[in-house]
Amino acid sequence: MPNEIDYGNLMHNAMRGLIKQVLQQIERDGELPGQHHFFITFDTTHPDVQIAEWLSARYPEEMTVVVQHWFDNLTVGEDAFSITLNFGDQPEPLHIPYDAIRTFVDPSVEFGLRFETQDDDEDDAPEEPLPPEEPDAPAHADAEVVSLDSFRK
Repeated sequence: MPNEIDYGNLMHNAMRGLIKQVLQQIERDGELPGQHHFFITFDTTHPDVQIAEWLSARYPEEMTVVVQHWFDNLTVGEDAFSITLNFGDQPEPLHIPYDAIRTFVDPSVEFGLRFETQDDDEDDAPEEPLPPEEPDAPAHADAEVVSLDSFRK
């Protein structure tokens, strides 16, 4: 039996479960409600991430995608989700494990999650993820970001 409760891991699991539930609703309904849209930044070096080679070469460490107007083939699984997104009129399938996600932001309601890692500097301010594929996407720097640092010893 461990000597202490790992609240950081428990919070990460709960936050990933929230993302999964949101994506399941979108999968079920087939579209995003209202003005909702998501900026999802993920670790492209995660061993279970599946993206095209040209995307991996362009984004060797992390990538931010936008789920907004056009997406296809959203499939929400237990440990990951798959989606097809458009990159310059080129549809590309993506497979993203939940534990590869670094940030999840819905600027339409000023909501955001940031997953801290051991390598993250505590003084770093969360960055607003902006996708290079959609430069005209609205940026909302005032989105609420939940940081787990305050829960750690």
